Amino acid sequence: MDHRPPLDPAVAEIRRAVRTALAGIDGPVVIGLSGGVDSLALTAAVAFEAPAAGIAAQAVVIDHGLQPGSDHVAARAVAAAEQLGVPARAIAVRVDSDSGNGGPEAAARTARRAALRQAAQDAGAHAILLAHTLDDQAETVLLGLARGSGAASLAGMMPDWEEDGIRWVRPLLGARRATTRAACVAQDLPPWDDPHNLDRHYLRVRVRQDVMPVLEAELGPGIAEALARTADQLREDSQAFAEMIDEIIEDIVEPAEAGIAVSVPALAANPPALRHRIIRHVVASEFGASLTRAQTLEVARLVTDWHGQGPIDLPGCRAQRAGIRIEFVAR
Repeated sequence: MDHRPPLDPAVAEIRRAVRTALAGIDGPVVIGLSGGVDSLALTAAVAFEAPAAGIAAQAVVIDHGLQPGSDHVAARAVAAAEQLGVPARAIAVRVDSDSGNGGPEAAARTARRAALRQAAQDAGAHAILLAHTLDDQAETVLLGLARGSGAASLAGMMPDWEEDGIRWVRPLLGARRATTRAACVAQDLPPWDDPHNLDRHYLRVRVRQDVMPVLEAELGPGIAEALARTADQLREDSQAFAEMIDEIIEDIVEPAEAGIAVSVPALAANPPALRHRIIRHVVASEFGASLTRAQTLEVARLVTDWHGQGPIDLPGCRAQRAGIRIEFVAR
């Protein structure tokens, strides 16, 4: 007679999500482990599911060095992974908070991603597993909405994508943060609570502590799930637009001196949503720059409201009308 205790529902949900993710991976994986509830629950589930799938896993802890004692926090996370049977190591990185936009949070994310990518390449891993949850997705959508940054931002975080030959996978993007915490409690896993997650200096923390609870209280439960569904739908739309652009772009662009040119009649024949995306795609792919909504509309006016206006200065390039072409040339 089997006297094993029933599996905790939170543990079962996390393991099921990880099992589904691992089914699409055919080689070793690296887990991005911070020691917090989400990544600790992810690591525990991988420790259980990976052997059955014949997949080797290791955890990598990134020490950003942004807080006193961060090395001790990293060592504790390494020990937690090893107790679960997952080989682990810590990597110290230098965070240059003065470079680029987005402040120290964005700089830390860039340094972390680079270190995880290098660790995966060193280990011959096929995928990197990240522990973002449905709550993280909902917060991302709200932040994108507040910034007015368009459908690409509202589409939130991708559950699975490939970059430089390595897949990045978020197995827990459909799980709530409360579930990962419950899974840790059920397995007696002591997570580390990052003080940055309570620092109201960060906009995301204010969204988490203030905005989401108000929305839940005033509009009813299920707000986080609704925002995540919105992200899924917009991501599907964005993927469809991207595929359409890939099919169209080769037929409507041609080389121009120090740049690239796009056919005016071809742009005019497309609906505004596709026309604007083509304009942004051309600038991003050719000059590595992103256009704002206002800049995109100004370029579109060279197509739809042409009355002899001069060149438009854009990030990294200049757009100008030349006959039946819009030319994008380096500045």
